[in-house]
Amino acid sequence: MSMARASSGLAYPERFYAAASYAGFDGSVEEVTSKFSSDSALLLYALYQQATVGPCNIPKPSSWSPVEQSKWKSWQGLGNMATTEAMRLFVKILEEEDPGWYSRASNFATESIVDVQMNHNSKTEPVMENGNSSPETKNISTENGSLMETQDKDVVSEGLGSVVVYDQWIAPPISGQHPKARYEHGAAVVQDKLYIYGGNHNGRYLNDLHVLDLRSWTWSKVDAKAESESLESSPATLTPCAGHSLIPWENKLLSIAGHTKDPSETIQVKTFNLQTSSWSTLKTYGKAPVSRGGQSVTHVGTSLVIFGGQDAKRTLLNDLHILDLETMTWDEIDALGVPPSPRSDHAAAVHAERYLLIFGGGSHATCFNDLHVLDLQTMEWSRPTQQGEIPTARAGHAGVTVGENWFIVGGGDNKSGASETVVLNMSTLVWSVVTSVQGRVPLASEGLSLAVSSYNGEDVLVSFGGYNGRYNSEVHVLKPSHKSTLQSKIIETPVPDSVSAVHNATNATRDVESEFEVGQEGKIREIVMDDIDSDPRKSKGGETTEHLIATLKSEKEELESSLSKEKLQSIQLKEELAEAETRNTDLYKELQSVRGQLAAEQSRCFKLEVDVAELRQKLQTMETLQKELELLRRQKAASEQAALNAKQRQSSGGVWGWLAGTPSPSEKADDA
Repeated sequence: MSMARASSGLAYPERFYAAASYAGFDGSVEEVTSKFSSDSALLLYALYQQATVGPCNIPKPSSWSPVEQSKWKSWQGLGNMATTEAMRLFVKILEEEDPGWYSRASNFATESIVDVQMNHNSKTEPVMENGNSSPETKNISTENGSLMETQDKDVVSEGLGSVVVYDQWIAPPISGQHPKARYEHGAAVVQDKLYIYGGNHNGRYLNDLHVLDLRSWTWSKVDAKAESESLESSPATLTPCAGHSLIPWENKLLSIAGHTKDPSETIQVKTFNLQTSSWSTLKTYGKAPVSRGGQSVTHVGTSLVIFGGQDAKRTLLNDLHILDLETMTWDEIDALGVPPSPRSDHAAAVHAERYLLIFGGGSHATCFNDLHVLDLQTMEWSRPTQQGEIPTARAGHAGVTVGENWFIVGGGDNKSGASETVVLNMSTLVWSVVTSVQGRVPLASEGLSLAVSSYNGEDVLVSFGGYNGRYNSEVHVLKPSHKSTLQSKIIETPVPDSVSAVHNATNATRDVESEFEVGQEGKIREIVMDDIDSDPRKSKGGETTEHLIATLKSEKEELESSLSKEKLQSIQLKEELAEAETRNTDLYKELQSVRGQLAAEQSRCFKLEVDVAELRQKLQTMETLQKELELLRRQKAASEQAALNAKQRQSSGGVWGWLAGTPSPSEKADDA
């Protein structure tokens, strides 16, 4: 990666030649290796060759010399790096190795560059053809005939306008108070200003707000306050959070959801007023979704579409909710089709204000690289076939759209970070690689942010932060050469009056296109674009305009026939669905009746169980009484037997007493 850096002295390319002369590249190789370490000498050699000769096109050395092998490998590793970037990186490395080189340099070399025409009053830009960059260069003179003292100073003064290299990530010179390194933060661009809010640093949630001026590359911290209570909002407590979404809306920033230390039950929507620099919590209506983090929030028209994420209990979600920004009302959507599996840290984008695309994300065990599409008109999920260089599975990546192109940066699979920046043409569903980075760099991180800004009608991607084993706070920018293919071809291709019938047929096919779903993989749009891109007067095979019209009509009839079949099949499916719903209604009624009968039987069974319990209790009581009765009977029998025995003894004692002259008890009583 090339890094721009502000310095003083000669302008480029003279500064590069002076640095090369000082380093010894106009002398012997021994002089270079004597000043620097072997690694630095190899890198300086490769950058010098890239700047003066261009990309390495020579075959690999066949000799066994390790020096020659290393020099070739180092040069080959630079790929197609631009000449100007090689010059700047050469000077930057020299300044890091020898900070005082410029003051000690006694003379400066002004050699010409082989095969590349440059001068100090011109700057090189790629020639654009149909939205794609070509390897040609053209010289564009400045208005005053010369640049500023150094082109590095132009980088500071022009901001995004200084990014002249396409499809390469560049680290601009940043000044001001840098934010703390973080990931899982929120980011949004409003009027050439990049706002960063919250995030995670060393496991601690943050609640600070910073802004980067994309014109001057200067950071500053925003001192926010709580807004006074109103009918629509209440003062917000700046709770530290991460995994939230930051969405620009009117003159505000909306912070939606996110993980917090003490999570709420439902999603909170906080708003930051850019004019008053104050936070507040918006009052919403309807059933709000459960609180979560790692979700996707997509701005579609006057609504926000929220999908997936992970709640405070680490449960993965795949539910779908829509917040109407005009009424601030939540609506839970029960979409048709098969939704994406529960996930978090995925990316989402909207195409043509109708189709919501979901890519990647992760669960507790794995990461995904699948693509799902939700038709926001029919509310039906589909999973179309991806084409081209399909990205590897990843989570924690970031994405933005430029026209019909969806750029994806970063992410990882718990093993390594994704080094390639990829782009999906959302009309054709074809993936391609924009560029790649080497090593463990912030652009191959998880939880980084990606935003898009514009300068002079051209879009520029801006990334910040991320985590790849360490927390990052670097800013990188990329100017994509990918433009909206459909838009650029319509603008650039002249349309003669003699072929108005062709465009009428094309418009008819485009009307048919609106009836097809994204699952058709953009085939109709490819046909339309191929027709516009071809010569209207004569095709490649020498066909006349009339033959082309006939071909379009034939294709139109085929599409209409296919559409009729689709409609017929749709009607049949609707009829079958209606029959199934009727059967379902009858079965539901029967089920309710059976449930009622079952409830009555359960009630009667409960009563019987109560009666049985009462009878058992009575039976136990009767057994106890019977035992007591038996005991009383025994006691009575014993008493009667004792009384009988006593009576017998009395009667026998009276006869013998009379014979012996002993008075009876009654006589004793009378005497007494």
